[in-house]
Amino acid sequence: MAHSTTPATPPSKAGLWNLNLLRERFGGLDWRRYVIYIGFVVVFLFFALLLGDEGFLTANNLLNIFRQTAIITVIAVAMTYVIACAEIDLSVGAVAGLASVCTAMALANWGLVPGVLAGLAVGLVVGTINGGLVSLLSIPSFLVTLGMLGIASGVAQWITASAPQPILNDTFNLVFGSGNLGPVPGLLIWMAAFVAVGAVGLAKTRFGRQVLATGGNRVAAEFTGINTKRIKFQVLLLCSLAASVAGMLYAGRLQSGRFQWGSGDELSAIAAVILGGTSLFGGSGSVIGTLFGALLIGLINNGLILAGLETSQQQVVRGAIIILAVALARRK
Repeated sequence: MAHSTTPATPPSKAGLWNLNLLRERFGGLDWRRYVIYIGFVVVFLFFALLLGDEGFLTANNLLNIFRQTAIITVIAVAMTYVIACAEIDLSVGAVAGLASVCTAMALANWGLVPGVLAGLAVGLVVGTINGGLVSLLSIPSFLVTLGMLGIASGVAQWITASAPQPILNDTFNLVFGSGNLGPVPGLLIWMAAFVAVGAVGLAKTRFGRQVLATGGNRVAAEFTGINTKRIKFQVLLLCSLAASVAGMLYAGRLQSGRFQWGSGDELSAIAAVILGGTSLFGGSGSVIGTLFGALLIGLINNGLILAGLETSQQQVVRGAIIILAVALARRK
């Protein structure tokens, strides 16, 4: 008795086309650009499972994470522009401290408006010096801002004799850090404003495109008519102004000006920017990525404290996580 065999049905052309389309879409997808978002979710879930009984998931604790990272985010947004332009600013932490004491002293002597203007003047003067030395004299920004870090910190300590400067102006304290808009802390509003303006500015404006072009290839950018020296000057000026705002937020939140405010923030801001996917060599940048980078650092800090780790152990774990995240992040 003969047995008939049914030949296998060949795949249709439409099926093959759909399969190839899926391979092209997902096979060539660079998952490294999403490392910061994936890492944030993974770390959050890890701490949520480990520390759920320790109060990690309470609304108050989650709000504290945002509060603790808000000021760093303000600095990091501006730092995104600087690093995307293939420069760096190491003076932001010291500028924040100097702005806080200048604001406090001006508030005590002349009132609210002069106090705010004094804080902004610190950023304007420091940014002008940094930008001028880098753009006009072609001194590496690393060296210029490293020197400015020492100068700003020394001046802040000198003019206050290392003593805290109390701020008794309730209006200033409410606007800069201590107040709330309904249930929303004022610091979160400042953070959201800087992130929104920074993200739109970098991605959607002519200035943002020029920043990225300057960082990507300075010579090519100059051939297209971009004044790269002016762009470098502007990003360093903006970064110092953002640092001075951060200093005033420290002063308002803690109701005093101290030269220590902002100490070490330059490293946290740079880490947040790099974790967020901005290339350390310039030419690319993401303000939203920077926001998640700052939140990731705040999340790690908060989780390690709740876990009861000692300060030295926290530093080891925090450093290892940052190195791992940067190693996995997209490279240009």
